[in-house]
Amino acid sequence: MSDSELTEIAMAASPTDPFAADAVALEQESTGIELLPEWYMPVPQKSAADRTPRRMAAVGLIVTSMLLLNGAGLCITYGLPEIAW
Repeated sequence: MSDSELTEIAMAASPTDPFAADAVALEQESTGIELLPEWYMPVPQKSAADRTPRRMAAVGLIVTSMLLLNGAGLCITYGLPEIAW
C-alpha cells in the first residue's frame, strides 16, 4: 500500500468505530499472543537481564566514578579526564 492509500483509509475512519474482536492492546501483557514474529523481534532471554550483585556493583562503580569526576570539574567526554575550561 502506498502512503496516499493509507492516508485515505485513516482519514475515512471514524473515531467511534468499534475495535476488531481480535484486537490486542499494546500496553497489556498478553501471554501466548505474539504481536511480532519471533524471527523479527525475539523475546529477550531472562538470563540476559539478570541483576547479579556483581553487575550491579560494576554499574554502580562506573556511575559513581563519572559523578565524582564531573563533580570535581573534570570533563570525561572524550575518554580522558581533562579540566573543563
